[in-house]
Amino acid sequence: MKLATYKDGSRDGQLVVVSRDLTSAHYATGIANKLQQVLDDWNFLSPQLQDLYDTLNRADAHTAGASKERHAFPFDPQQCMAPLPRAYQRVDGSAYMNHVELLRKSVDRELSKHSACEPLLCQRGSDDLLGAYDDVVVASESLGIDFVAELAVITGDVRLNATPAQALDGIRLLMLANDIELRHLASMEMTAEDGSLLSHKATSFSPVAVTLDELGEAWDKGRLHLILQSSWNGRRVGMCDAGAQMNFHFGQLIAQLCQNRKVRAGTIISSGAVSNKDGNQGYNCIAEKRAVETRDDGHPATEFMKYGDIIRIEMKGLDGLSLFGAIEQQIVPIENARAE
Repeated sequence: MKLATYKDGSRDGQLVVVSRDLTSAHYATGIANKLQQVLDDWNFLSPQLQDLYDTLNRADAHTAGASKERHAFPFDPQQCMAPLPRAYQRVDGSAYMNHVELLRKSVDRELSKHSACEPLLCQRGSDDLLGAYDDVVVASESLGIDFVAELAVITGDVRLNATPAQALDGIRLLMLANDIELRHLASMEMTAEDGSLLSHKATSFSPVAVTLDELGEAWDKGRLHLILQSSWNGRRVGMCDAGAQMNFHFGQLIAQLCQNRKVRAGTIISSGAVSNKDGNQGYNCIAEKRAVETRDDGHPATEFMKYGDIIRIEMKGLDGLSLFGAIEQQIVPIENARAE
C-alpha cells in the first residue's frame, strides 16, 4: 500500500491512503490519524489500511459514477508533508562505496579498511522533516548547496543485535529522500572535527511511502533494482541503478545500527547518495560530479546550487509509473521563505 501525510496545520499532519497510480486518496480517519500510530501498532492497524487501499484501487479501476469510492479525493502531492513528519530517530548510511571513495579521494583521504567492510552511519536531525514540494531555505549561496538523492526506509521495532536478515523484517515502508547538504560548511565542520550536523539541512522525502509488496520483483534482499532519476533545473543529471551497486543493503544498515541498542518503530534510515561507477549514469549529488572532475581534470567545474534552482527526484516502477511521487524543490533565501 501507499501512505502519505497531508498538511492540516498541525505538526504531524493527517494520514491518508493513496491509490497505486497516485491519482486518488482517502483519509485514514477511523483507523489512524498519524503514521506513527500505525508504526506503533503495525500488526493491528496496517491490515485495516490495506483494506482501505484495496477498496480505493478497485474504485479507481471503475471511475464512472457510483462505483467511485464515495469519500476519495484527487491526490495532490503538493499538499504532502514528509510521510513521517517527525521521527524518533533519523540515520544516514553510506551504502554506495563508489560515492564514499570519490568524495574521500577528492580531499586526499583514503578509505579505511573498516569503511570497506562495514557501513558508515551518521545521526541526522529528525525533528523537522520536509515535504516533497517544500522550499529549501538557505542562508547563503556561498555555503555550497548540494542535493543528495537517496532511498530511505521507515522501520518498526528491531531487536538488539539483530542479524541483517532479521533487520529486513523490521522494514515497514520505503521512500525517496533529498538530504540537502551545505558542502562548504561541511568542510569547515570536518576541519574542526565537529561532526557534520550543521551542514545538513532538514531532509526532504517523497510524497508517499510504500510497503515492500508494492515493489514486486524490483525489491530483492534489501535492494531496490530501479533507476533513480535526478533533474536539476529541468536537465536530467542522474539515472543511477539503485540496486546493482549498493554495497550494503538495508538489512545490513539496520543491523549495524542494532549492534548495541534496539531500534524503535518510527526510525528512518537512508542509503546515502545512490551512485554508480559507470559515469554514463550521471550523478545524484553535485559533490560527486565535482570529485570526478577533480580526478580527471585537476579541478571541479560544476558549481553548486543557486537561489531559484529546482531539483526533482523521482523513481518509476517496472510499469513505468511514478512509484513514490516526485520530490521537486526550489532553493530560496531566508527572506523569501514562506511564513509557517
